[in-house]
Amino acid sequence: MVSVEPAHLVGTGGAIGALCRHYLGSAVDIEGFPLGTLSVNVVGSFVLGLVTFAGLDSELVLFVGTGACGSFTTFSSFSFDTVHLWESGARARASVNAVVNLLGALLAIALAWGVVAFVPGL
Repeated sequence: MVSVEPAHLVGTGGAIGALCRHYLGSAVDIEGFPLGTLSVNVVGSFVLGLVTFAGLDSELVLFVGTGACGSFTTFSSFSFDTVHLWESGARARASVNAVVNLLGALLAIALAWGVVAFVPGL
């Protein structure tokens, strides 16, 4: 088996994750609510949960978990979007955004655990 430098795994995964984040975020974003950011955070949490709970080898965790999921998900955009909504007077939407991002990510991780625990071969 060929050994790949960890930085190359993370960098390559990061490039793929960033492109996926751009395309998914752009495809589902709507005016007035950061649905793109919410979507990538929930999907990324699910994928990271799968990778983590499945006990994959460390190189795959670096590539998918650290690289792809790290650049796919976005805490900074979530924070910015929430503050922007709040400051623009959309305080209910800001609150919903904060709660749904957190609960959505946690539920996605729980779902990933359930998939790994109950699906044979994962």
